[in-house]
Amino acid sequence: MELLQAMKVFSAVAKLGSFTNAAEVLQVGRPHVTRYVQDLEAALGVRLFQRTTRSVKLTAEGEQFYARTEEILAGIDDATTMFSQSSEAMRGRLRVDLPAALSQQKFLDRLHAFSHQYPGLDLVLGVTDRTVDLVAEGVDCVLRIGDLPDSSLVGRRVGAAVMVMCASPSYLAEYGTPASLSDLAAHKGIHFLSGHDNRPLAWRFLEDGQEQTAACSVSISVNESNAYVRCGVAGFGLIQVPGILVERQLAEGALVEVLAPCRPTPWPVSLLYPSRQYVSPRVRLFSQWLIDELVSLDETWFVPWHRAAGKPE
Repeated sequence: MELLQAMKVFSAVAKLGSFTNAAEVLQVGRPHVTRYVQDLEAALGVRLFQRTTRSVKLTAEGEQFYARTEEILAGIDDATTMFSQSSEAMRGRLRVDLPAALSQQKFLDRLHAFSHQYPGLDLVLGVTDRTVDLVAEGVDCVLRIGDLPDSSLVGRRVGAAVMVMCASPSYLAEYGTPASLSDLAAHKGIHFLSGHDNRPLAWRFLEDGQEQTAACSVSISVNESNAYVRCGVAGFGLIQVPGILVERQLAEGALVEVLAPCRPTPWPVSLLYPSRQYVSPRVRLFSQWLIDELVSLDETWFVPWHRAAGKPE
């Protein structure tokens, strides 16, 4: 078991590029991480990492050993969970990252039920709208809304989010309600900044069967979904947002939908995980659970992927 633990430690250091970060993720002392790697190098008779004061990188031998280590660890995961995925047999850490739009109470209640069903899982939940480096940050999978950027990640489409354009009653009382896309030129909008470069997301619309974009003058820019909605409620201007995020505000009248006939094609919702041949049983389990749960959501705001893609059930 010492060799197995050493391989797990080595894998964590390789993924995170840091002895300190690996120690934090594994919840062990940094000296333990250093000792495991040193003992592994001594046993193999090769140097696995090139270490400097600023970086930790795999050597050529380390790259080869890392590839085999990932296969072995994935195989062990498979072997230890092959007979049951419904009890204590499913163990280990599962770090999931969600966008703020999907971290609403209804979803968290269902996630609690999942956690209760699999008590052996150490569930770590991150909520952010920024781009996440899964390998560097030790994240097993992320759920994201919108088009997928080109990357080495594996993406599994799980549904589509219905998008709505809305504003507060106070804003509409002051600026009027836009009746067409051309009316947007006389309005103020709130930009949502996305990605590493904080580029504003374009507003999309569907008019006469054609996808198009439109814009208006910007009153404020925001990079977090809940703050984006709060700015809309405060009257800064128009927002375009997943309906699931503003369901309560629309029901209570804090926000009012506009340009409903021009709603865009629902935006894809995808589960992303690192691209590798072997996927952790924990990730496979969560992925299937997620798809099963999303199918049961109110289709007013969320469309299961088989329906969004026009596939038979």
